Amino acid sequence: MFLIQKVEQGSTLRDRIAQSLAAAINTGELAPGALVTVPTLAIRFEVSATPVREAMLDLEQRGFVTAVRNKGFRVTEMSDKDLREVIELRQLLEAPTMGALAGTLDGDTIARWRSVADEISEHARNKDLAGFLDADRRFHLGLLALHGSSRLVDMVGELRAQTRMVSITVMMQSDELWVTAREHHLMLDLLANGDSTALRQLTVDHLATVAGWSIAAGETL
Repeated sequence: MFLIQKVEQGSTLRDRIAQSLAAAINTGELAPGALVTVPTLAIRFEVSATPVREAMLDLEQRGFVTAVRNKGFRVTEMSDKDLREVIELRQLLEAPTMGALAGTLDGDTIARWRSVADEISEHARNKDLAGFLDADRRFHLGLLALHGSSRLVDMVGELRAQTRMVSITVMMQSDELWVTAREHHLMLDLLANGDSTALRQLTVDHLATVAGWSIAAGETL
C-alpha cells in the first residue's frame, strides 16, 4: 500500500503533503538517497507545484531531504548512530512520562485507549501498514498528551517522524510485529495497575525494538 497518494485541496494542503511525504520517507517507500522532483510529486498528488515545493522546503528544514541544485530533493540518509540517538531521546522522554501516568487514569480512559490498542493489533494481523502506523502514532502521542505538555507531544511527534522504519514492510510479515502490537495492551494493564517501574521498562524495551527494525534495515541497504 502506497502512502504517497492524492490529497484533497484545502487550507492545510502544504502540511498534509509534507505529512504524507514524511510518512513515505519514514517507512522507506521513499528510500534513503532517492531523488525526487517537485513536478513528479505534484502529478502523484494531483495538485499544483506550489504546495509541493513549499512542503519540500519544510521537509528540508526538518532534515528529511536535501536540495540538489537543478535536480530536485534527495532523501536524507540516516546513519545507525542517528537512529540510535533518536530512539534514545524518545526513551528519555517517553519512559518517565508513561511511568508518571501509571495509576492516574480512570477506567473509562483506559477503555478508550484499549480500543486504539485493538486497532493496532488488528492492523498488524491484516498487514495494513498505513493503518498500523496511524493507530500506533495516535496511541503513543495520545497517552503522552494526558500528561499535559503539548511541547512534549510535539517533540516526540517530530522524533517519531525522523525514525526511518524502512524494514517495517518486512516486519509486517513476521510474528514479531504481532508481539510488539500486543505490548500496547500490556502498557495499558500497567497503567491501570499503577506499576510505574514495569511500565517505564516496557516503554524502553518497546522503543528499542523499533530501533532494531530501523538499524537492521540500514545494514541491508
